Amino acid sequence: MPNDMFTFDPEMTNLVMTYCRERLAMDPVPLDYTGNQDTLDGVLKGLINENGSNLELVLKAFKDTLAQSIISIDSPRFLSFIPTAPTKASLLFDMIVSASSLNGTSWLEASGAVAAENQVIAFLAKAAGLPNSAGGVFVSGGTIGNLSSLVVARDQARIRYPELQNQRLRFAVSAEAHSSIASALSIIDCDTLIIPTEDHRMTLAALKETLKNDPNPQTVICIVATAGTTNAGIVDELEGIGEFAQSTGKWFHIDGAYGAAAMLSNERKQLFTGMRHADSFIVDPHKWLFTPFDCAAVIYRDPEKAATSHTQNAAYLDVLHEESTEWNPSDYAIGLTRRARGLPFWFSLCVNGTKAYSEAIDYSILLAERTVEIIDSLEHVEMVRQTELSIVLFRRIGWKEDDYYQWSQKLLTEQIGFVVPTKFEGETISRFAFLHPHTTEEMVVEILDSMS
Repeated sequence: MPNDMFTFDPEMTNLVMTYCRERLAMDPVPLDYTGNQDTLDGVLKGLINENGSNLELVLKAFKDTLAQSIISIDSPRFLSFIPTAPTKASLLFDMIVSASSLNGTSWLEASGAVAAENQVIAFLAKAAGLPNSAGGVFVSGGTIGNLSSLVVARDQARIRYPELQNQRLRFAVSAEAHSSIASALSIIDCDTLIIPTEDHRMTLAALKETLKNDPNPQTVICIVATAGTTNAGIVDELEGIGEFAQSTGKWFHIDGAYGAAAMLSNERKQLFTGMRHADSFIVDPHKWLFTPFDCAAVIYRDPEKAATSHTQNAAYLDVLHEESTEWNPSDYAIGLTRRARGLPFWFSLCVNGTKAYSEAIDYSILLAERTVEIIDSLEHVEMVRQTELSIVLFRRIGWKEDDYYQWSQKLLTEQIGFVVPTKFEGETISRFAFLHPHTTEEMVVEILDSMS
């Protein structure tokens, strides 16, 4: 007997598509709020039961309460953490990916999806200056991308330097590196060599000096640089560090989850020329490349090295590897089964063109520059550090930590903006993370005026 769960339901489809149409048409997208636990529990109570709940009741609970209890990260007033601003094209195509149950695990199962995703991977690799032989895969986020890359770096060192088999392998890491790097190294049982920064940037000089003074520099098998720190948007000295890594036989990995998208910009692309030296790098399209969650690209100079580490072997998987020319995305990162998460980016890139992406990225950079000018013109706020990409660090003169938190909550309550405090050099300050092309100078002025 057929199960009704798998039968097309016109009423459900119409209701859901109507909601999606209304959500896509919102201009601007409202911020909304953090929900109250008691209220949410009350709305959710009883919805999961043996016989199912009324369709309209469930959708109403989501639309009227649950959705409004989620701060909209795609609102132009969401200026904290690292926002996202998916293009309408990418959002619509993400619906196609979901509605089609597209699998992106292997060439055998999904050659069409894999070919399209690989076209985008090739575009990103070329922008970074890597050779045509470079390749990679879309994973769920920067954390998995970094972990996948560092696994390959470790394994390649063990192959290349058998004399290190009985020694602890180490990775040279900036003190400003993202927390996912330390987490990945803990998982793969490797150690860190912390490189002190100069104005929060890892430089070639500091790297050389640290290695010179280290008693066992030969155990440092990889250098991890950052192309745009999450807190301040600082780009490490990629060119010099990359050349040094190549000359000394060390794997060079770049964490560009947020900032590497600016390699497509006209305003800041000169900061990223050193990416051409990378053995691996990551960039998250679900950040500054305007793609829905969850989508991060991990790209290797020599993808066959990644396949050596990540290809999973089992009797039922042998069929996936019968043809050596086939490209199986699951061979290049942690994980096996995966959705075709790169397709929304591919579709949007195709229909909008690369120029539109460059212009959208440049907009945020120029808005950050204009915000610095505005802050410099005001008496009650001041810059903490000059901006490099699209992140602005500033302080309200005379404020203490509680003042920032109370102000931040008031901003959200009044739906003016979502701007949470951060810490820089031990001090609680404020921070703008610009990404949405519809964030305006007027919004910035309104937020800054609210601090007076």
